[in-house]
Amino acid sequence: MSQSDKYPAESGRRRFVKGVVGGGALAGVGAMGSATVNTLTTSGGVGGGSTIAMTIRQTGGPAPRGLPQIPVRVTDDGFLEGIWPETQTITQEGQEIEVAQEQLGGETYAGAWFQYCGVESQENIQPGFESDNLFRSASSPPYDWQSDAYSAGDRIHVDDFADYDEWGNGIGSDGVGKPANVTWRSQDTDASLNVIVIRSPQIEEAAQNDEWLQASTDQGFLAYLNVCTHFCCIPGYKVLEESARYDAADGTYCVCHQSTYDPFTIEEALFIARPRPSE
Repeated sequence: MSQSDKYPAESGRRRFVKGVVGGGALAGVGAMGSATVNTLTTSGGVGGGSTIAMTIRQTGGPAPRGLPQIPVRVTDDGFLEGIWPETQTITQEGQEIEVAQEQLGGETYAGAWFQYCGVESQENIQPGFESDNLFRSASSPPYDWQSDAYSAGDRIHVDDFADYDEWGNGIGSDGVGKPANVTWRSQDTDASLNVIVIRSPQIEEAAQNDEWLQASTDQGFLAYLNVCTHFCCIPGYKVLEESARYDAADGTYCVCHQSTYDPFTIEEALFIARPRPSE
């Protein structure tokens, strides 16, 4: 929990909040800036442009915004999967293109949320890429429990999170949330989508009264793309003791430039999604 949280537990306010960040920066784009933005959304690619994503909150450091959330569900047989939006055909600047987007929990959930840091060029982020969407264990995860329970590529199962309300690894507080380092839509691909999935009592409680969280989380599970929005490094959730120096012992911390994120606060972020390569 961030020490700067404006809604402490004793206030009774829900810690999950929603707001738009980044809009001021876009609103301030002048004539030259507008031309620059235009080049990002036309020649050389498709499907980019101004995008509002649901993100875990950026709380410190140079990162411009939070990390995009991945809606989660638990399958009938107990495996965890990320929801990928439906593929649609739209007209953009007179050209028909495929995009992945759908209405979910009162929000427009889109594949464009993940189009930054070069991810937009990966085949597994293309709208029509076929995948079972299950979360699979990453290789060499930083959590001992995960290394003991899974080999790389194994499907992640709900039963292995039974102690989520008490789990701890000596960093920050126990019982905040139990994480796993996973890949998503990454079988038989050249580049993986790196994801953190967390099961937390805070997520479970907040989802009771929030339309978006009811649709995007399941049984206390929340996930996000684990690629820092600053310089595209890979952050860690409850991985390094050093994170306590930046009020992120119970949050997500990027060691490269000390950007920090709060996975238990969800907000809207307005940004320019990079275009996918021309189709």
